[in-house]
Amino acid sequence: MTAATTTLVLGGARSGKSSFAERLVDGIGLTKIYLATATAGDDEMHARIAQHRNQRGEGWITIEEPLALVDALTREATVGRVVLVDCLTLWLSNLVFAERDPEIEAKRLVRFLDVSRYPIVFVSNEVGLGLVPDTPLGRAFRDAQGRLNQIIAAAVPNVAFVAAGLPLWLKHSQEN
Repeated sequence: MTAATTTLVLGGARSGKSSFAERLVDGIGLTKIYLATATAGDDEMHARIAQHRNQRGEGWITIEEPLALVDALTREATVGRVVLVDCLTLWLSNLVFAERDPEIEAKRLVRFLDVSRYPIVFVSNEVGLGLVPDTPLGRAFRDAQGRLNQIIAAAVPNVAFVAAGLPLWLKHSQEN
């Protein structure tokens, strides 16, 4: 991966997608920004966030932004930096709970990506490979996540799918 590329890393829960994304960012050699979209709403989520921080280790600047992703990227994606956004799925759920329109926010993100000149690595869950959710909300969320992943995949030069810790490049720019 070169400093001029942006990548979407997809995978299921515990697939290794975040670790793979972190390795991509480590290989660039720029200041590493971790843009976290998670919120610690309960003890279990608080423990997950702490575990992620410990796994990453030193050398990361962490920015927490559950909703205003484009605003945070506008501030943080600058010269000499690479931003890791982990993850779009939690961002989507935050938007849904805040009653903000995910499609409008996705379009804002794509407009930003159209003009951004700095590398960003996005992590997102592929939730459409499992069981069909048994509630209307679950099915609506699965569908919204699938649409968001498609929109971002179309807007970035690189897309990797990670399963069992192994990446499969779905789309790979010739710049790499």
